[in-house]
Amino acid sequence: MSFSSSTLITTNAIRSQVSSSAMDVVQRRLMFEDECILVDENDAVVGHDTKYNCHLMEKINSENLLHRSFSVFLFNSKHELLLQQRSATKVTFPLVWTNTCCSHPLYTESELVEADALGVKNAARRKLLDELGIPADDVPLDHFLPLARMLYKAPSDGKWGEHELDHLLFIVRDVRLEPNPDEVADVKYVSREQLQELLRKVDAGEDGLKLSPWFRLIVDNFLFEWWDHVDAGTLAQAADMKTIHKLT
Repeated sequence: MSFSSSTLITTNAIRSQVSSSAMDVVQRRLMFEDECILVDENDAVVGHDTKYNCHLMEKINSENLLHRSFSVFLFNSKHELLLQQRSATKVTFPLVWTNTCCSHPLYTESELVEADALGVKNAARRKLLDELGIPADDVPLDHFLPLARMLYKAPSDGKWGEHELDHLLFIVRDVRLEPNPDEVADVKYVSREQLQELLRKVDAGEDGLKLSPWFRLIVDNFLFEWWDHVDAGTLAQAADMKTIHKLT
């Protein structure tokens, strides 16, 4: 499997299902209806605000808005990592490649639960279904391993960006996939060698390929060491949810 310019083009069959205007409506609804969890740099909840406000660089910089997020890394039984390419209609970082699923727990009772990171796990399972069509039964809550937390800030363009305290969740499961074209342009399972080839192409500026900034930080700082633990079945030994890694 190789990445080429063709991977930047959403499958015609998927694109034809939903017009670009309809996808824009979906993204606008999510931006104004979803309430993200505001936290301080120690991950303590301090309030909530709309997804729209939380991703405006003007507000991020002027009010230091920091919100809780999660990033799921799903491996199949061959220990290949599932990547997604974000939809062209995404407000932040459209058409970039990233880890399996990246989103936000919402300011709701079920997704605010702190014990055993249950709120984040509930959010992850909700978004795996929303974005990738992965049934809840395929990703039991007790199979998610909270591995680490990371704080970062990244502008997307002149208006939008991210300032997140990101909970990194790993899970090894074979799952059924039915990607949602409102959210996902493409998906691929990759071996570590295929991911390294993707990194080479990104660094060389080939084929217009780009990675999300949070995924690149995780790849550069942690991922391949954690992948060793996936292969060895010792992933729990790598877990450290006490430290908050501040990365740029």
